[in-house]
Amino acid sequence: MSVELYEKACKVMPGGVTANIKYFEPHPIMMEKGTGSKLYDVDGNEYIDYLLCYGALIHGHGNEYVMNAVFDQLKQSGTPIFGTPHVLEINMAEKLIELYDGIEMVRYTNSGLEATLLAVRSAMAYTGKHKIAKFEGHYHGGSNQFLVSVNPDVSQSGSAKSPNSIPESIGIPDFYVENTVVLPFNDLGATEDRLRKHADEIAAVILEPVQGGFIPADIEFMKGLRKITEELGILLIFDEVKTGFRVALGGAQQIYGIKPDLTALGKVLGGGFPVGAVGGKKEIMMISAPNGGRDILTAGNSNNNKKEVLFHSGTYNGHPTVLAAGLATIEILEQNGTMGKLIEKTNRLRNGLEHVYHQYGYDMQTIGMGTIFNILLTSDPIKNYRDMDKANMDLRKVIDQKLLALGLYTKPLNRYSMSTAHTEEDINRTIELHEKALKMIRGK
Repeated sequence: MSVELYEKACKVMPGGVTANIKYFEPHPIMMEKGTGSKLYDVDGNEYIDYLLCYGALIHGHGNEYVMNAVFDQLKQSGTPIFGTPHVLEINMAEKLIELYDGIEMVRYTNSGLEATLLAVRSAMAYTGKHKIAKFEGHYHGGSNQFLVSVNPDVSQSGSAKSPNSIPESIGIPDFYVENTVVLPFNDLGATEDRLRKHADEIAAVILEPVQGGFIPADIEFMKGLRKITEELGILLIFDEVKTGFRVALGGAQQIYGIKPDLTALGKVLGGGFPVGAVGGKKEIMMISAPNGGRDILTAGNSNNNKKEVLFHSGTYNGHPTVLAAGLATIEILEQNGTMGKLIEKTNRLRNGLEHVYHQYGYDMQTIGMGTIFNILLTSDPIKNYRDMDKANMDLRKVIDQKLLALGLYTKPLNRYSMSTAHTEEDINRTIELHEKALKMIRGK
């Protein structure tokens, strides 16, 4: 039935999908329901789910506490949304300020992409500069602003220390390519050289502290980057859409002990609903205040102190149902020992997988941080996008296809995300399925 539905979908949606990332060959699998750590497709097949909506579902599918928070909000409010300010906006903002060192004030969006866009607009408005710098191989959402050198052809990308800006899609105006400085991840010296060269033009450096959710930045690199950006008057933006609440409750900035100027959040923050948020220093965030940053209740109707204001809006920003789910999600993570146990569970799976692959003679490593990791078929160090060429991705894709047939779900080549719903039985079964897939490939 999955094949038939996909063919039907292709008649009404380009490529049969509503997001390119959902596609893989020979066709994506149509899912019907999810519960806990499991997904069930339209043909009735069960899968242990490690995609978890690309990491958003840290408590798995249909967590009772999160679902009840949603039902309670809808029942108590009598409506899914007010279109006005409400108390959950304040509650979530206070929680983010408590957990994230780099956050002093908060604005909500409806996706991680919207959050990164707002962060960059804020940086440009605050600094008065028009270029951004991003790292080769880092993804910040599917907008013109960021679809530069995400998965570039290395043969066209120039020097590893001075990468070219390569558009990721057709339809991207030259303006965005020309005004995006591409940096080499985990290479502090080369990064510093490029930033100093363009310091008068660059409003902000945006990066995933853990590239792709699984290649961590070196601590020396991060500390050096923070020092250089402060010296040059360039804002530092942490895109923690993937890492927020997954590597630590306070994100990667908690692990590295670094305060970015702005932070973009998403995924886990919504408890399974679409969400985004930008937080940062008060002086930067206040440029979007519609009263021009004047004192509350003292400005009256006077325009004498009016300032230029950064425009940011959205009908669904701070959606009460979404924030209710997000707050419930965080409450579970804050329970004594929950985050530590989840990380321990992740490490047990990683160690078990490495043992099996090594037992069968494969060069393999799991790399990641906290509750997310990826499987790379190489023993060479992986520090950035270009290092990924060292891994045997063709074999990894074959293994992933075998695993799908055996009942283990993640999009081929994608990272693994763990949830509190995964059990010891799931972990043991996952290791067994990997071993079975390796035996199938060897013809045993």
